[in-house]
Amino acid sequence: MKELNEHIVCFLCAGYFIDATTITECLHTFCKSCIVKYLQTSKYCPMCNTKIHETQPLLNLKLDRVMQDIVYKLVPGREEKRIREFYQSRGLDRVTQPSGDDPVGGDPMGLPYSTFDHSRAHYFRYDEHVSLCLEKLSSSKDKSKAVLQQKYVRCSVRAQIRHLRRVLCHRLGLPLQHVQILFDNEPLPDHMTMKQLWLSRWFGKPAPLLLHYSIKDKRR
Repeated sequence: MKELNEHIVCFLCAGYFIDATTITECLHTFCKSCIVKYLQTSKYCPMCNTKIHETQPLLNLKLDRVMQDIVYKLVPGREEKRIREFYQSRGLDRVTQPSGDDPVGGDPMGLPYSTFDHSRAHYFRYDEHVSLCLEKLSSSKDKSKAVLQQKYVRCSVRAQIRHLRRVLCHRLGLPLQHVQILFDNEPLPDHMTMKQLWLSRWFGKPAPLLLHYSIKDKRR
C-alpha cells in the first residue's frame, strides 16, 4: 500500500480519492470537491501548473470511475464512512441517485453525479460517456448490405471494442467472427476501452468519434 498510496491519494487533501476527478489536459487526478474548489481561484493544475482552460476550467474535468473503483478495491470498507465525513466537513450535499430521464446525470458544476449504488444500478449507466459514429467501410461489393439503421451510439468510456463488436453483430444479425472495427483503416484490439481510444486517437476533436466496421466474407 505504501508504494501505491501516491497514486491513489489526492494532492490537495492528502486523503484517498473521493469521487476521483481527472483533468483532461494533464491527466492528474484529485477528489472532485477538492479540485472544483481549487479551480474557483485558479486555472492551472495544482500538480504540474498546466493551464486547464482559459475561461472555464471545469469543462476539462472528467469523473474517473475506473480510478475510484481502484481505490474502493485497495481500501475496502473505509470509503462510505470517509465519503460522508468528507462532504459533511465541507457542508456539501452529495447526490447519490439521479432523477428524471437523464441517463448520465449532472450537477451545477457540469460534472457527473458523484456516485451510485453499484449493487442496484446498471454497471455502466452513470459512467462518463462517449458518443460514437459507426459507419460501414466502403467497398465496391454489397454496399447496401449490413448497414446500420442507427449509426450513432452512446456508451460508457469503460466499454471495450469487444462490447461494441457484440452490439454490432446483434444488430446486423452476423456471427462475431465476421465483424471487425477499425479506426483509420486500422483494426482495433478487443481489449481497448473507449477511454483509451478517445485519448489516443480522438483527443481534442469534437464528438462523435468516427469508427468504421467491416464485414468479412462468410465463405472465408
